[in-house]
Amino acid sequence: MAEDAHIMVVDDDARLRALLSRYLAERGFRVTTAADAAEARAQLRSVSPDLLVLDVMMPGENGLDLTAALRAEHQDELPVLLLTARGAPEDRIAGFEAGADDYLGKPFEPLELVLRIKALLRRATPAPPASAAHPIALGPLVFDPARGELRGPAGPVRLTGGEAALLAALARQPNEVLTREAIAAALGMDDAGERAIDVQVTRLRRKIEADPREPRYLHTVRSRGYVLKPGA
Repeated sequence: MAEDAHIMVVDDDARLRALLSRYLAERGFRVTTAADAAEARAQLRSVSPDLLVLDVMMPGENGLDLTAALRAEHQDELPVLLLTARGAPEDRIAGFEAGADDYLGKPFEPLELVLRIKALLRRATPAPPASAAHPIALGPLVFDPARGELRGPAGPVRLTGGEAALLAALARQPNEVLTREAIAAALGMDDAGERAIDVQVTRLRRKIEADPREPRYLHTVRSRGYVLKPGA
């Protein structure tokens, strides 16, 4: 259950940190807090949260840099939700490019944060429909929608929750074009904008294509959207 999940909240605002900790705990979540990236890193050495709520504007290592570092350290399976007072489209894009799974602007309603957390947790363990139950081949890789797992000759290929959800959405309708709007709805990113979807596609291509600049499986259909074409 989502309410049993362990959430780490990282924010240099002590008042907000305490408020979020209390609010999330009242709704059944287990909560760990950190005041900055350095404390978060120390906590992550001893605890394994199910989701990270991370402020962007922090002294020292900011939230974008920490997110990018976690992804570089292959912590792709940890969902990251960024919080920031900067909500311009280019700021959202920067968050997604760093590897974030969602982005919430300050000020925000605590209930919206909870709903987004639950959506990310569901995305991290998707339950695909029967039509997507069979694994599909992408060259040397095999994606199992039932597990949300991508495997290659060397073993599992790490996917973020967003990447797994995107691949599952495309795999449900192979060889059919999905519009950016349809993809956004499947990923729970209705307000993210087209560019944010393009960023997610770019990140996924890096995992499934030998040459992301010349994709063999995940194709762009100009003015329409994207299509997944499985094959050996």
